[in-house]
Amino acid sequence: MSKLLLLFPGQGSQKPGMAKDLAAAFPAAQATWDAVDDAVGAGLSRIAFEGPAEELTLTHNAQPALLAHGAAVWAVVRHTISARVVAGAGHSLGEFSAFHAAGSLGLADAARLVRRRGELMFESGTARPGAMAAILGELNRSIDEICVEASAAGVVVAANYNAIEQTVISGEVAGVEQAMELARAAGAKRTVRLNVSGAFHSPLMQSAAAGLATALRAAMWNDPAVPVFSNVTAEPVSEAATARGLLLRQLTSPVRWVSVVRAMAAAHPDATFVEMGPGNVLTGLLKRLAPGHAARTCGTVAEVEALLAS
Repeated sequence: MSKLLLLFPGQGSQKPGMAKDLAAAFPAAQATWDAVDDAVGAGLSRIAFEGPAEELTLTHNAQPALLAHGAAVWAVVRHTISARVVAGAGHSLGEFSAFHAAGSLGLADAARLVRRRGELMFESGTARPGAMAAILGELNRSIDEICVEASAAGVVVAANYNAIEQTVISGEVAGVEQAMELARAAGAKRTVRLNVSGAFHSPLMQSAAAGLATALRAAMWNDPAVPVFSNVTAEPVSEAATARGLLLRQLTSPVRWVSVVRAMAAAHPDATFVEMGPGNVLTGLLKRLAPGHAARTCGTVAEVEALLAS
C-alpha cells in the first residue's frame, strides 16, 4: 500500500450539492457538518447541500463549507488510512483543512477560524475594492516583472502560482487590468477576471491581518502529527507556532502551489496524492507539476469507498 499525500482545495471548488451524498451515507460525515453548523452558528450544511450558488459562493460561507467537506471526508477515512499519510497541504483556505487533518486544529476551532477569516477578507474587499485575474499560457517575460510594471497604474501582485501556465494576479482594479493587457502582449493565451469579493493574497488584504491574528491566537493549537507544506514557504511545517505565523502571512502572500507540490513530490517520490473535498482542481494541476506521481480524488461516496478499498 502506497504512502499518501493529502491535498485540500481552496475557494472556487465549492458547488451546491457538495458532500450531500457523503452526509447521507456516512454518520461520521453528517456529524462533521452538524459540528460545523454549531460552531459557526449557521445552517451552513443547508447552503452547501441545497444552494443557492450565490449564497454558497460568499467568502464567509465558501471557506467553512470547503473545510467541512474536507473534514467530513477525513472523518470517514482517517481510521483506515491515517497510518499511510506522510504529509499534507492545502491551497489557500485548504491549508487550514490540512492542519485540521494533521491534528493541529480541532473541528470547531478550525470552522470558527475560517469563518472569521472569510468575514475579514470580505470586509477588507469592501473597504478596499480590488480584482483578481487568471493568466493562462506561457509568457515571454515573468509575471512578476509584468506586475511590477503594471503597478504604476495600481498595486498588483502574483497571488497564486498554480501551474507553469496558470498564475492568478491580484490587486487594485487598474493595476490588474494593466497587467492583463501586458500579459496578453507577452503571449498569454487567455486572461480571465475572476468573480471574487476582494484582492486575495495581495497587500489589499492587510486590513484583515489584525483580526486574523486575534482569531489564530484564540484557537487551540497542537503540533501537526504529519508535516503540512506551507503556501508561503513551500516547506514542511511541524510546529504549531510556525503554522500560526505562516497562516497569517498567507493572507497577503502568494500561494506558491507549484513549489509546494514539487517539494512534496521530491520528499515522497513513491507516494500517491489524494485530493480531499469537492472537485478535482488540484488533481488536474498535478498532471503537469508531478507527472510521475499517482493521484486520485476523494470527495464523493464512490471515491471514498474506492480509497478505503485501496
